[in-house]
Amino acid sequence: MDDGISIGRIDPDSGERFQPLRRQLGVSAFGMNLITLQPGQCGRIHSHAEQEEVFLVLEGELSLGVEGDEHRLGEGELVRVAPGVRRQLVNRRPQRLVLLALGGSGEHTGRDGQAWASWDATASTPPQETPLPDDVPVEQD
Repeated sequence: MDDGISIGRIDPDSGERFQPLRRQLGVSAFGMNLITLQPGQCGRIHSHAEQEEVFLVLEGELSLGVEGDEHRLGEGELVRVAPGVRRQLVNRRPQRLVLLALGGSGEHTGRDGQAWASWDATASTPPQETPLPDDVPVEQD
């Protein structure tokens, strides 16, 4: 992974069903894609040998086929599908469907973060032990 940050932009109006985001950002630890399905469109029935996938519905309603059973998810809902499980993404609704798809394999490294009380602080502590900062004034348009 490159040092620093990378900034990208999703474009659900691009006309593309599948937009890879991983390379745009230089992400090396997991896959990340934007999927846009117009009314009636569906993806392939597929599975992954090692990778688990998470789908987050950003817009519309997902009809997710899992081994022949259908599950419906609305905006703001997300689902994890395990490796080896067949799945299919379907848009049965009259509005477009926009999903963020994340996929990866291997063990997650949890609780490896450090937090600082301010930008000037030199000592860090685990995030759960660092108090949240004060809220900031809201900018007016």
